[in-house]
Formats: sequence, structure tokens, C-alpha cells
Amino acid sequence: QVQLVESGGGLVQAGGSLRLSCAASGRTFSTYAVAWFRQVPGKEREFVGRISLSRDSTYYAESVKGRFTISRDNAKRTVYLQMNSLKPEDTAVYYCAASYSDYDVSNFRTVHYWGQGTQVTVSS
Repeated sequence: QVQLVESGGGLVQAGGSLRLSCAASGRTFSTYAVAWFRQVPGKEREFVGRISLSRDSTYYAESVKGRFTISRDNAKRTVYLQMNSLKPEDTAVYYCAASYSDYDVSNFRTVHYWGQGTQVTVSS
């Protein structure tokens, strides 16, 4: 089992940057695929991107491709979401997620573990 804690959210102006962190407990963290999702009130949780068990394989939603980058440090049991060129439409609660496969972590219905979320607000 793994527990996830996000940090790094906040208020930023459009065009700015933020880096979110997802710290995980558990000695087997390197065996999990990790993803970031986001959610705004009244909408379904949206997939942002994932990093696979082999840490150099990433996949992003079209809406963030080229602006967001996911990386992981297995020694620190932490996954990062670097967000650049932020837009007001990026405003959401961002969640870290972990599962045993790339497939499961990419769909909010099949994610095994969730963090508590961190608010990101981008002002225009």
C-alpha cells in the first residue's frame, strides 16, 4: 500500500510556473505508475499526465503537452509536476494517483491510490 501527499499548489499569474510534489510512503514506490489528475467543481476528474514504472516514459493530455512535465525521484519517493506557461483554465485541484500499471493509473475509475489534492489557481 502507498500513501500520497501533494504539495506546492498556490496562486500564480497567467504565464507563470508552479511545481507540484507528490510524496509517497511505502518502500515499493518504484513499482507504481504515477499520474496527475485535476478537477474543477461540477466536472469529472481529468487526466493530466503519467509517468510509468520505468521513469523515463511519460504521457500527457493534449491540453498540457509542451507545458507540463512529470518526473520522479524513486530514492526520495517523490513525483513532480512542473507546470509552465500556466493558463486560467489550468485552475483546479490537482491530485496525485498511483496504480500498478500505466493503464490503471490513466483512468480515474481504476486508480488504486489517491492523494488529498492541492489547489492551483491561475489568475488572468
